[in-house]
Amino acid sequence: MKKILVLILVLSVVSLCGCTTTQKGAGVGALGGAGLGAIIGHQSGHTAEGAAIGAAVGGLGGALIGEQMDRKFCPTCGKQFPSDVQFCPTCGTKLEWKQ
Repeated sequence: MKKILVLILVLSVVSLCGCTTTQKGAGVGALGGAGLGAIIGHQSGHTAEGAAIGAAVGGLGGALIGEQMDRKFCPTCGKQFPSDVQFCPTCGTKLEWKQ
């Protein structure tokens, strides 16, 4: 049980201090998944295993969602690009953050 509490503490720190939206999404997803997994696992007598599986699945899902939120788009041609691209390679327009 102490391992789960340490895992939850570490994931909460990462989710609050992560640099990118992808990292924050992974941290929050893992935290939520661990909680739900622990509840579901407790019903079958496998609390720690449920928390670990829930954290892994939640972390992956949160990272995927966070990655999609951390994108830019070209207001002229409408194409989407990763967050590190500053100008549209097609038309040269400055990219804006996707909302």
